[in-house]
Amino acid sequence: MTKDFDSPYKNIIVVGASAGGVEALMKLVSHFPARLPAAVFIVLHLSAEAPSLLPSILSRVSLLPTSNPADGTPIEAGQIYVAPPDYHLLVEPGKIRIIHGPKENRHRPALDPLFRSAAHAYGPRVVGVVLTGALDDGTAGLLAIKRRNGTAIVQDPQEALYSSMPQNALAHVQVDYSLPLNEIGPLLVRLGGETANVDNTEQTPHDMQMETKMTEFDLKTLHQEPKPGIPSSFSCPECGGVLWELREEALTRFRCRVGHAFSVDTVLAEQSDAIEKAMWIALKTLEENVSLTNRLTRQAEERGQTWLKHRYEVRLRDNMHNAALLREVLLKNQALSQTEPK
Repeated sequence: MTKDFDSPYKNIIVVGASAGGVEALMKLVSHFPARLPAAVFIVLHLSAEAPSLLPSILSRVSLLPTSNPADGTPIEAGQIYVAPPDYHLLVEPGKIRIIHGPKENRHRPALDPLFRSAAHAYGPRVVGVVLTGALDDGTAGLLAIKRRNGTAIVQDPQEALYSSMPQNALAHVQVDYSLPLNEIGPLLVRLGGETANVDNTEQTPHDMQMETKMTEFDLKTLHQEPKPGIPSSFSCPECGGVLWELREEALTRFRCRVGHAFSVDTVLAEQSDAIEKAMWIALKTLEENVSLTNRLTRQAEERGQTWLKHRYEVRLRDNMHNAALLREVLLKNQALSQTEPK
């Protein structure tokens, strides 16, 4: 790290986005000068299979060097560090961690692990930014930043391409700024030169430390009892284990024994996906049963087995009725998902 970067300024900027995030991030970084006195860390929800083109895309509009850092890379001011696909980007004092840890909110990389780790490592020096995206990744992380006296910024939901992430952050966190995208970049430049009110005696809350280590897949922490929160009656959508319920002010979320983490909205989305998958499987099975029963009905008629034909016809009517009901429910769910706010 440079000497200037070691000073107690608000020079740890963590930014997260999801749907619509590429365009938003391009606009944001285009405002950064060549000598930004801060390090910028970016998480964008990415496909695990595709290579990340985001560093090269941002390099077209940014004056700052932009890269997917390696694990252990020293933190330097005037750099943009982008989370690589299928890895969490975490911050430790003086260095970057690239961890293939448990998914959070169905994503790896996810916003919450980056925000939480930065809050743990640098407290009041952290500035967190939530941009466009669906559901609510980043809300818990932004709350962690505020718990450590950092600065919270949210894109104005009215102008965000997908407003859910900014809206959820605003609903659960006392943010410092909610601004249009064109105003966030200049604000970050200004904040990077401000002195942070650092209290070296203040300790990171125990639950925040534990969750950061769980994301790092620290085995000692994963085996530690008790877990953060209280056991719930719900199972982890990723691994099937028990979910522990965590409550922070008005925010409720969940984490399982091996570290998968979910917001309430993410659990509901996972459960909805599981229900829809089960209905499609049931519809397929019913359609196959209808086809088979129809064939057996014809065969019974050809053989003059009236009693057997009647038995198959009753089953055929029931299965055709049930299949029609399932198709109707699936079509209604599809129409509802298309009209839900983004």
